Amino acid sequence: MKLTSLLIGGLGLLACLGAQAADMPTLRLELKDGVLNPARIQAPAGVKFRLEIVNTGKTPVEFESTQLRKEKVLAPGAQSSVVIQPLTPGEYKFFDEFHMNTAQGVIVAK
Repeated sequence: MKLTSLLIGGLGLLACLGAQAADMPTLRLELKDGVLNPARIQAPAGVKFRLEIVNTGKTPVEFESTQLRKEKVLAPGAQSSVVIQPLTPGEYKFFDEFHMNTAQGVIVAK
């Protein structure tokens, strides 16, 4: 009987966590051979969010932000995401390390 209660409680916790992940705002960033789209991303301040990163180009890319302590390397045609913890209002720089001369952007938390 205790095992059944533990299983039901565990399933309830998983459902709750799944609902929280589904409620998390998702923003999209496209990287394409040295071009960021958008180069300026508006994000909610004080709210955890997911940044979906998509490489639509023909060369590898590396999303990187030293301020956010995030980096992600993507092959051509690949996509992935990073979760950004709640930010205080301000601007947070990011760039494509493989195309640093042309691909620099900013996340603006408001």
